[in-house]
Amino acid sequence: MDGAGVERAREALNLAHAMASIINSGLDRQTLSILIGLCEHGVNPEALATVVKELRREAAAIESTSKSKD
Repeated sequence: MDGAGVERAREALNLAHAMASIINSGLDRQTLSILIGLCEHGVNPEALATVVKELRREAAAIESTSKSKD
């Protein structure tokens, strides 16, 4: 990727991060970058959203379980 391409990619990531922040998605810049890259490689965005939601549910359940043991 040339310098202009890198700059466009950076601007696109900044815009995606700003939008994610506005809607309180909880996605950080690194996670967004990974998700965008996966979409660019043909992964279904709806499937990715489902995976992210499920991972969050699982993490919350694990956290809840570990807190109840304390």
